Parts: sequence; C-alpha cells; structure tokens
Amino acid sequence: MLSKTKILETISMIHEENLDIRTITMGISLLDCADADIDVSCEKIYNKIYRLAKDLVKTGDIIAKRYGIPIVNKRVSVTPIAMLLAVSGGDPIKYAKTLDRVASDIGIDFIGGYSALVQKGFSAGDLKLIKSIPEALAMTNYVCSSVNIGSTKAGINMDAVKIMGGMVKKAAELTKDRQCIGAAKLVVFCNAPEDNPFMAGAFHGPGEPDVILNVGVSGPGVVRAALQKLDDKADLQAVADLIKKTAYKVTRMGQLVGEEASKMLGIPFGIIDLSLAPTPAVGDSVAHILEEIGLEQVGACGTTAALAMLNDAVKKGGVMASSNVGGLSGAFIPVSEDAGMIAGAESGALIIEKLEAMTAVCSVGLDMIIIPGDTPNEVISAIIADEAAIGMINSKTTAVRVIPAIGLSEGDKLDFGGLLGYGPIMSVNKKSPAKMINRGGKIPAPIQSLKN
Repeated sequence: MLSKTKILETISMIHEENLDIRTITMGISLLDCADADIDVSCEKIYNKIYRLAKDLVKTGDIIAKRYGIPIVNKRVSVTPIAMLLAVSGGDPIKYAKTLDRVASDIGIDFIGGYSALVQKGFSAGDLKLIKSIPEALAMTNYVCSSVNIGSTKAGINMDAVKIMGGMVKKAAELTKDRQCIGAAKLVVFCNAPEDNPFMAGAFHGPGEPDVILNVGVSGPGVVRAALQKLDDKADLQAVADLIKKTAYKVTRMGQLVGEEASKMLGIPFGIIDLSLAPTPAVGDSVAHILEEIGLEQVGACGTTAALAMLNDAVKKGGVMASSNVGGLSGAFIPVSEDAGMIAGAESGALIIEKLEAMTAVCSVGLDMIIIPGDTPNEVISAIIADEAAIGMINSKTTAVRVIPAIGLSEGDKLDFGGLLGYGPIMSVNKKSPAKMINRGGKIPAPIQSLKN
C-alpha cells in the first residue's frame, strides 16, 4: 500500500510539475483488411478501427478521473498503409480519408500509420504512397505520416532520401495557409521502432500483435523539480542517480495506467515509452533540465554530455520500474515544443549543428525545427541523410521533422498552438549537396565488427 507521503508526492508531481501520461496509443493491425478492391479495403479498415477503438477516449477519461492523472492524448497507430496499397492499388488518398474519418468519429487526437518502410528499397505500393503524402496531410486533420529510409542492417536508401526532401517541402507548401502544419505531421526515420506510441512517427509494425495498447509517459518538469532540490555541489553521479530514481516513479505511474486501460479495453498491454517529451508550458522543458544540471543555456559547450547522462539515467530508471519499456524511451529535444529550446534558438545559443550533435545521444532526432521556406529540396534531403547516418552508425533511432516556413525567412516564426508550440526560423547551411543527393543509390550498411 502507498504511504501518505508517496500519495502526496505523486499529487504534487501532477499538479505542480506537469507530470502526465502523454498518450495512450492503441496499435491495430490492418493486414486482415487488405483487399484487391480499395473501396472494400477502406470499409474493412473503418469497421475494424471503430470496433476496437471506439471506447479508447472514454476509457482514458475514466482512468484520468479515477486516479487524478492527466492523459493528454488518445491515439491510434495502424499497419503501414503502403502494405495495403500494394494489394489494392488505386488512389492512396482514399486510405488517408478513411483514417481521418474514423479518427474523427471515435474522437481521438491523431492516427498514425500513413507510412512506408523503404530502408532496403521500394516494394509495391511504397512509391505511390510516399508521393501522395503531402496531399494526404493537407486534406486531413488527424492523419500522421512516417517513412523509414534506413537502418543499421540495411544502410540508407538514398533514392528515398532524395524523394523525401521534396515531399517535406511540398507538405509545407500545401499547408502554408495553416502554418505549414503538413510538414509537422511527417517524420523521416532511420531504425524506426515498431511500437512507438508518439506521433507523428507512430505506426503499428508488421511484427506486432493484432491489437495492443502502448503508453507514452512524460515528466520533464518532475525531473527538473527534483534537481532543483539537489545541492549545487552534488557531483554528477548524484545527479544521474536522482534522475534515475525520478524516472522510476514516473514509469510506475505509466505501468498502472497501461495495465488498467488494457484491462478495461480487453486488449493486451504492450510497452511503456518513457520519453521526456516536453511542452511549451513553463516548467515542462528538457532544455531546463540541462540548465539545472549546470549549463548557462542549452546549446552551450557541455550540452551533449549533459543530455547523454540524462538520457541514460532515464532509461535505467525506466527499466528498473517495468519490464515493458520500449518504443523510443529517453529525452526528446523538439525545438518548437520546448520553452527552453525555443529560448536557446532565439538567443543564438542553440543552432542546428549543435542539435545534430545532441541527437547522437538522445531518443530521436532533429524534431520540430523550423527552417526558411526557400531551403532547397536537396538541402532538406541532406539534413535527412546526415541524421540517418547518425542512427545507422550508432544503432539507434533517429528522425527528422523539419518544417519549411513557406514565404518566411530566418528571424520570423511559426506558431502551431497547443502541444506543437511555436518556434523561430533557424538558419540552415545552404552550401549545395545537390551532386551527392542526385547520385542516388544506397549508403551501405556499416561494418559491425570493428566498432572502435
């Protein structure tokens, strides 16, 4: 039984330190919805998602009220739609509209899985789906998209990288009247996990069961609050131990919510993704944790080392608390979603090159970074290639979610509102990588034996 002190501590974490369950995400396999007739396939998709997920929002609300724990988002992830398109052919936008309609009808926040996995090359359906992504995101409200273009075992599909630079730009152009939101719903991955509950990159991997519930917890404010109480003279070992203990508490809460929700919905419990996912709210920033560790401002020399320690401690604490930790799990460093990152970018302390270095030691990659609207397609492709190379060589997930601000330039800003926040348009090195990008082909997989 929990002691009174532990109960009061948890209440404080929720009400004063922005602790929340960031998402409960139901993963649903659509493999049995494949059909040679795309209209029949869409009908099967709608019916299956509706049948399984119609009570997801209600269940989340009941648990939130019962335990006093905010559950911010309720989401669904599905089998990469390119796999169904391979069977049906036809216009892939029909799938996007079906996903959007069922998401609206069941009341969820987002649905992920308008996706393709092309790390080794393009199979049937992949290219057609990829080229439809900008239009699909412009025509829908809830659909999120991702493309996996590389992996440690397969190398990097540079033909896909070249295409995706153009798709990111076009997604922004088609939604320029809505703060270029299309590009904010598109993630390009290397080593994409199959059980990630976080948007916009969530999809239900082909190796996953028919239906499962994954939980994403968050709590940068809790970690920062714990560090604020630590003696400034405490060494970094003590800092890491405190982060680990705090992550343990956060994970236990996620385990409770996941088990309860899966029981109520009658589906298996999958994983807890213990990611320090920030919001623009004051006190809910990963950057502010790094500054609490001892940096004057995020982006200063030492930022990468501090982030490496934070990420490792979070993972160690999570694994101690649950045997179901998966997904990404660690620290996210999106710019527009993190008040401290925004401040660092605005002051010039945080630049894209420093962010790239930080991605070598954190959970994901270059996330929610706003770049000038006139950035050439091949530069966007090269940003994707650089980030994929970090993931491929280091056997970790990396991703790129950059938003070209169409019609705007460095010094301006985009404001998405809500969890996506706002951010300044950051400078990009525009020396041309066009010759390299236009070569196409593949960057071979790295050697696995000589790892020094």
